[in-house]
Amino acid sequence: MSQMQGRAESVQWWLALRERVQGPGWYYNFGNAFGLATGILLHFATAPQPQASAADSIEMLIAYLAGGPSAMLLTVAMIIFFWSGECYHRAWSSANPPDVSLNKQGDVLSGWGALALGLGLLILNQPVLALTAGLLHAAGKFGSAYLINKPPLWPAQWPDCWRTLVLLSRLPALMAVVLELSRIDMHSAAATDVLAPVSILICYLLWLRADILLYGSKD
Repeated sequence: MSQMQGRAESVQWWLALRERVQGPGWYYNFGNAFGLATGILLHFATAPQPQASAADSIEMLIAYLAGGPSAMLLTVAMIIFFWSGECYHRAWSSANPPDVSLNKQGDVLSGWGALALGLGLLILNQPVLALTAGLLHAAGKFGSAYLINKPPLWPAQWPDCWRTLVLLSRLPALMAVVLELSRIDMHSAAATDVLAPVSILICYLLWLRADILLYGSKD
């Protein structure tokens, strides 16, 4: 009896996992988690001195997440993006077609997260990324949430303009990462020098997959 119960629990666990790892929310939040984990790993790996105690490590982690205005804004953006990813997950797992209200909530949260990200990037003296990954991304997300009709000059046969803005907002950062990777000498570069752009590239590919899935979220 206990063996059958164990098998049933295993099946339920597997079904729950399979239900979780699908839809745009999964791709967004897996990319978010992967980016956060690798960012923290690289932060510790490139520290000038190894941390001598747990207290030193905690202090270093706090500095990474909230060590200044830009770090705090990026952390706020990350929290909002995780929240929006969960909204997308619930929207796409609860109904087919996706739940419109939850999907809209995910778009609105993503827009606010993008604004926080853009402000953080502006403080870091990254105006191009602030305008694209921040402002343009927010425009696409808010437009997807509130503006159903296409702009007058947008051809009717083209894909949804607001979702397309979100895709376009990713291109400058993605191109910068690809360019950085092309300049790295893989034979002599340190592991951290390679891991940083590779991890960012993986994140962007996951986020792009989610962006493309969201094209199917409107009637």
